[in-house]
Amino acid sequence: MIARNFILLLAVATLFLFSQCDLSTSGSSGSMHVTGDVGEIMVVCESGIWNSEIKQHLDSGLTQFILPYMPDVTTFELVHRVPHRFDGSFKRTRNTLFLTIDPNYSGDKGKIEMRKSVWAEGQTVIDIIAKDYPQLLETIKFGIGQVHDKFDTDEWTRIKNRYEAKPDRMIGSRLELNFGINMALPHGSKLVTNQTNFFRIEFPKTYRPLDFGEAGVDAGGINSGLLVYQYDFIDSNQLTLQSLLAARDTMLKYNVPSEIPGMFMGTQYTDYLYPVGNNISTADGKVKGSEMRGMYVFLGNGKAGTGGAFWAFHFVNPKTKKVVCVSGYVDAPPTTSWTQPLREIQSVLRSVEITK
Repeated sequence: MIARNFILLLAVATLFLFSQCDLSTSGSSGSMHVTGDVGEIMVVCESGIWNSEIKQHLDSGLTQFILPYMPDVTTFELVHRVPHRFDGSFKRTRNTLFLTIDPNYSGDKGKIEMRKSVWAEGQTVIDIIAKDYPQLLETIKFGIGQVHDKFDTDEWTRIKNRYEAKPDRMIGSRLELNFGINMALPHGSKLVTNQTNFFRIEFPKTYRPLDFGEAGVDAGGINSGLLVYQYDFIDSNQLTLQSLLAARDTMLKYNVPSEIPGMFMGTQYTDYLYPVGNNISTADGKVKGSEMRGMYVFLGNGKAGTGGAFWAFHFVNPKTKKVVCVSGYVDAPPTTSWTQPLREIQSVLRSVEITK
């Protein structure tokens, strides 16, 4: 049984990898923009498929949590639509997954294919095709992880490409001068703290609807931006999670004061919100370093105040011999989805380049 499952997994992976081509005709999407929210996947299938065991595997495979945040932040939320109602603007949904049972399909294994920019520019469409329900179920069981990863990568890549299309040359030149780096920033970003080893960049404030039930809908402000800092690189021991956290807390204590006198930005260290880290690289693979996610809180005067989420990228600039940290932060009401602002932070971190 184990051998059979391994063979099936290998077959699905091979099919997926060999289907990474643009199957849409040239210019078919024109200049149409994608619709749908960031962090949303439209699943197009018959109701019988949606309401079956398959739904459980879609939920567990596609709605993964970005840890360790509170409130919970999922990579994606699923929206179902039956094929005969997949029309109009729904065809331009940014992430679309088709689940199809085709009796004429003759493959021994189910097929997973990817199409780009079918009905809108930058759209990702993935088809999972099988000859019957058991084959469709097996294909989803063993291939849904790769489907998630493809949607996940394309989500932050779209945002990165949009930022790169309108580079901020003023802030970019300052980043190059101070840190020897550059990155793609949202249009309208502001450099609000400018010190030799510490920058704070504020993103344009955005608003998301806050639903207060029958009382109506109000607007909740989302504040987000970047902290960029550096310090001398001595040896690789500085790149452990604990060392990076210690350096972070020191830099924040002296550079990010609260509006309340005597308080400053710190890091939450509770068991269920302890920062997590792993190794990543930028989109082009040229800058490798350590990613870190967690929650921040304002500390001081023997108490803790308000806080939010952070997502950081640490790396060594080999030209300046400095450890550089680009740390995004999000301060948003808990009743507002944090998915989009965190995705925006993720896209900026993946765009970092070393210039000198």
